[in-house]
Amino acid sequence: MQIILNGKGYKTNAKNLKELAQEYVGKREPPKELVTIVNGFLESGETNIKEADLVFLIEKGKMPDKEQLQAMMYARHTPHVQEKLENGRVAVAGLGGLGSNIAISLARIGVGHLHLIDYDVVEPSNLNRQQYYIRHLGMKKTEAMKELLGEINPFIEVKTTCYRLEKENVLALLQEEDIICEAFDSPEAKAMLLEELLTKAPEKKIVSASGMAGFTSSNAIHTKRFGKNLYLCGDGVSGAEQGNGLMAPRVAVCAGHQANMVLRLLVNEREC
Repeated sequence: MQIILNGKGYKTNAKNLKELAQEYVGKREPPKELVTIVNGFLESGETNIKEADLVFLIEKGKMPDKEQLQAMMYARHTPHVQEKLENGRVAVAGLGGLGSNIAISLARIGVGHLHLIDYDVVEPSNLNRQQYYIRHLGMKKTEAMKELLGEINPFIEVKTTCYRLEKENVLALLQEEDIICEAFDSPEAKAMLLEELLTKAPEKKIVSASGMAGFTSSNAIHTKRFGKNLYLCGDGVSGAEQGNGLMAPRVAVCAGHQANMVLRLLVNEREC
């Protein structure tokens, strides 16, 4: 029978994935272990194959090509969900504790177009909660994060803007994105961004945050919807102060809420 194997036409007499894998690896150096995907779904070796099936045999521990990685994402997330994520256009405004975690989560689920915005560089004080490494010290956060995302998924489109969002440039810089994640430290910057978008671009969806400092219960962090297109994540009260600083676990929980809300919006699950 004729199937599509790893993106190319392939003729086989194998009845199931196990036989196909044995046949396939016999023509080259055998891999240690394979991930087997049929028609976008992860399957076991006993799964039967049929004419015109789309099959991927992907070696574990080796960087797959674009089609193979896409097949893995479809298998993990289901095709109809992954298609929506691939078409998503999301901006992350601020790449600190919230934004760096958000960007990495969105890259891991395969959001197709990410716009990273920050004017700062990576400093030693950032390493307690932000997703950077010692090798990134002194680098622009936009470039450091783009490097990290390339190591996670080199096939998504990543755009960077390395200067401060101001009232005068917000709409121009964010005109291509449907969803904006607000991840600023400054209350003034948060207020400016929300005011500009809510009054002048009300069709855009905004996922913002307030209240994630300290080490009290993470169960207090939640997501609420305000009006048509504004979503606020956090506990709403826990600001950073002496003895109640910004720490990795709780900041990451809040960032997870924001990333998950973006995911829900992309797949049209609008209610919190």
